[in-house]
Amino acid sequence: MALEKPSQPFPTLRRIAHDFGVHYAATAVVAFLFATTGPVAIILSVGARGGLSESDIASWIFSAFVLNSLISASFSLLYRQPLIFLWSIPGAVLLGPALGHLAFAEAIGAFMATGVLMLLLGLSGWVRRAMQAVPMPIVMAMVAGVFLRFGIDLVFAFRDALWIAAPMSITFFALSAAPRLARAVPPLIGALIIGAIAVVMLGTFRPPAGTLFALAAPNFYVPQFSWRAMIELVVPLAITVLVVQNGQGIAVLAANGHAAPINAITAACGVGSIVTGLFGAVSTCLTGPVNAILAGSGERERQYSSALFFCLFAAAFGLLAPFFTRLLLATPPAFIATLAGLAMLRILQSAFTASFAGRFSLGALVCFLVTVADVPIFNIGAPFWGLVLGLAASSLLERE
Repeated sequence: MALEKPSQPFPTLRRIAHDFGVHYAATAVVAFLFATTGPVAIILSVGARGGLSESDIASWIFSAFVLNSLISASFSLLYRQPLIFLWSIPGAVLLGPALGHLAFAEAIGAFMATGVLMLLLGLSGWVRRAMQAVPMPIVMAMVAGVFLRFGIDLVFAFRDALWIAAPMSITFFALSAAPRLARAVPPLIGALIIGAIAVVMLGTFRPPAGTLFALAAPNFYVPQFSWRAMIELVVPLAITVLVVQNGQGIAVLAANGHAAPINAITAACGVGSIVTGLFGAVSTCLTGPVNAILAGSGERERQYSSALFFCLFAAAFGLLAPFFTRLLLATPPAFIATLAGLAMLRILQSAFTASFAGRFSLGALVCFLVTVADVPIFNIGAPFWGLVLGLAASSLLERE
């Protein structure tokens, strides 16, 4: 096996307490607030678009936070660096259109297969070759095509609920334009607070009948394996996890002086995808933004302690998944659309820049157009064909 050896010695409770401090607690809180705003809004948006029930969405959130937190805490302790695993946002977005013609059980079967593939790549050490097999511009063009609908939904939110979308967007951009203020109040958090106030003032909060508060009771799903789900989802899911998500997370850690254990991370994503998928969550990945927040300040040798504190918050959030799901689903659709759209703006900008700023731009354009058109071929979704046709176009016309 090609797994990297953990750091020695293993930290004791006394050592962890010594390494922890107020600064690292504050960093963990900021990272937690980021992880539970825009990304969760994306789950809700994808789930509603794909016809998932409230119970399905709550189980997904439970699995994504609680089970992945166990992996994150274990790896952060073993390798003495912030290694937070959550779920693949591009993978979640890929799932939405697929649920239009696939059963949820078929998608879960694809999660299982993706997990097995990543586990084998991690154990064998072939993951670096796999990450280099598809040019990044074509991968990011697929991501841009899939994410574009969130930007469009943000615009539609102004049409559907102007007095919710406008204050949220103005707050987001105002805070983004003031870096010093944004460090105290992250723009997405500010937009969430202002949006919640607008929803209450307009009287558009519609809580469901019955008890609002509830603890998690996750669903266990029996996967269904079908060829069309395997072909449509496994390759795009694996690519987005390994190249987009893990690649970003590893680069962020490297920029802050951490040598991320690439093979072990890939194997962990494989195991995580298998386990969390049985409870309805999309593939596990090493998260980029959260690790960037945790690794961005403080002493490098002590940053793992903030990751452990983050895991406590994330696990608690997951245990309360039904409560937060009901709370957010009781808001108008425009509120979720605005929050998800604002969260996607920078990601969408980065995807377009990576796709069309250099080599393989023609293949990237073909991939983007096919993905945006969202026309399934042989009942296999457009993101897969976007990758195939984009690669074909670059192979024929961009050989240099």
